[in-house]
Amino acid sequence: MLHTYLGETIRFEIKYKNRTSIGITIDSYGNVEVQVPKGTSDGRVIQLLEEKWELIQQKLKEMKDRQLGPQKKVYEYGERFLYLGKSYPIEILLDINITQEHIVFEDGKLYIYVKQHDAEKIKQALKRFYYKQCKALVEKSISSYQRNFKTKPRSIRISDSKSTWGTCDSKLQLTFNWRLAMAPPEVIDYVVVHEMCHMVHLNHDRSFWRLVGKIMPDYKEKENWLTLSSWKMTI
Repeated sequence: MLHTYLGETIRFEIKYKNRTSIGITIDSYGNVEVQVPKGTSDGRVIQLLEEKWELIQQKLKEMKDRQLGPQKKVYEYGERFLYLGKSYPIEILLDINITQEHIVFEDGKLYIYVKQHDAEKIKQALKRFYYKQCKALVEKSISSYQRNFKTKPRSIRISDSKSTWGTCDSKLQLTFNWRLAMAPPEVIDYVVVHEMCHMVHLNHDRSFWRLVGKIMPDYKEKENWLTLSSWKMTI
């Protein structure tokens, strides 16, 4: 079925189920399915779609963007970057007196102080900012969750890994990807808990996942965020 509202048209499918509530799901291809109790009128379905229209359009846009993949960044005023799960614009400030390019997060903006407007220097300033923030965020999270573990990590490192969000080796050395600073705090907490659980169980056996679930029952939601959003965690 098709429905047009506020100048936008979506295609959706209605599935009648033995359930008491109405639910809307959108799969990874952008297909919209409305699951409704048997006997629900088409008018009620349309009403619900319109009530959730903004959210549906947002999800459809996210899926389209994800299919396109990471877009090349332009290091100009107003370009947006993720920080703690939200997108913020950058503002570039020239200051010939600074000793090193750096970033200040304030009032919903990432203020980038540079000696000259150079894309590579701006990019490196962003990377240093995320490294620094990731280290602080990870250390804070480890401190918060340490009460769940008898063993403490021997060291904490931040890396530029292209394949992992975090690792724990047999020497209890924890390493985390600097891009985690772009994720929501609760997602950072999940990666920290995941790696701290490896201090007890080095593999991903049932005991490992039981421990993760005991400490963070909703960890799968955090995993899902990383699965759906990792493509845009880039500079």
